[in-house]
Amino acid sequence: MKSIIYTEKAPEPIGPYSQAVLTGNMLFISGQIPIDPATNQLISGSIGDEARQVMKNLEAVLLSAGFLFEDVVKVTIFLSDMNHFSEVNEIYGSYFRSDFPARETVAVLGLPKNVNVEISAIAVKG
Repeated sequence: MKSIIYTEKAPEPIGPYSQAVLTGNMLFISGQIPIDPATNQLISGSIGDEARQVMKNLEAVLLSAGFLFEDVVKVTIFLSDMNHFSEVNEIYGSYFRSDFPARETVAVLGLPKNVNVEISAIAVKG
């Protein structure tokens, strides 16, 4: 059985998908982009500003489902340019203390709304 996870503290989906789906003890979080949920506007500025907003959005979805970053087991990071890797990696790393999740980071031709970073995650309780 699956439960749809929704929080007003993360951006509204921009397509036919859920912010996250909970099934059993596993939470599947859709890719988050740097939209400020309070204004529904894209964060513009540096790649660091974008990455911080994406991580805040991920955290909001995690918390709304009763999960923490410590529960994350898999992350996928999509970048518009691999030159952004080190700055995004530094910000991303500040949200994890130890027992880091598995991860891949890939550069792609384009991302929704022409953002520079999108991150999805899978978390498990127990």
